[in-house]
Amino acid sequence: MKSASEKYIEGKLAVGMVSFSMTDLKKSTGLSEIAARNQLLRLGDRIIRVTPRQAFFLIVTPEHRVFGAPPVDLWLDDYFTWLGRPYYLALQSAAAVHGSSQQAIQETQVMTDVPMRNILFSRIRLNFYTKSGISKSLTQQVPNADAPLMVSTPETTAFDLVRYAGSVGGIERVAETIRPMIPLMRVRQLREMLAAENELASAQRLGYIFTWAGADNLAKAVADWLPLCKKNVPMALGVKVDCDMPVDKTYGVILNARGI
Repeated sequence: MKSASEKYIEGKLAVGMVSFSMTDLKKSTGLSEIAARNQLLRLGDRIIRVTPRQAFFLIVTPEHRVFGAPPVDLWLDDYFTWLGRPYYLALQSAAAVHGSSQQAIQETQVMTDVPMRNILFSRIRLNFYTKSGISKSLTQQVPNADAPLMVSTPETTAFDLVRYAGSVGGIERVAETIRPMIPLMRVRQLREMLAAENELASAQRLGYIFTWAGADNLAKAVADWLPLCKKNVPMALGVKVDCDMPVDKTYGVILNARGI
């Protein structure tokens, strides 16, 4: 005879959901905390906990058993809804959604509003990045996804890549990742993004990348947004800046990066 937890899980799968919280399980079945835990333990590897500290669980169906967990895109939105925190798929993970995958990454990069510990279990690796003004960032739903999933727009993705270049392989790699996304970007959305993010140094570096990539309309939109008087910033952080290095006057960028 099937347990109440097993029937509950089958109901979740029937509506296309692969995740649940302990709170929802108890509310839906009337089980006590101890009874619910015991029933979940008896389900073995059909259920996996996202972290030992959080009562949020994933349902591992036969087709996902070899990976030990369902794909992140099937449950990430539910997880952040449960946390009550904003999020979006970001950086190289977002670039891949927008058709730019210069190099396969073995992690899912997620932006949220407070610091979170990275999560690693089975073959899943979630790396979290923090942006205090995330509510202003421009996002969209991933098209044709099997579950709701928020992702930064191409313009926001490019800006975030520049801002977090030191964490994702350096500004040279960032420039190569941005280039394939350029056909998806629009001047109007770029202007909206610049106003929302309102961060001068990253905008300066992004504008120069657009010039380097031959995206003249986008480059001009950034140049028009920048103030006339601005402090020069190095293109690559953490790289030595010499007094004789060339400076791009339009964007106020010291050209200390190789290949850009």
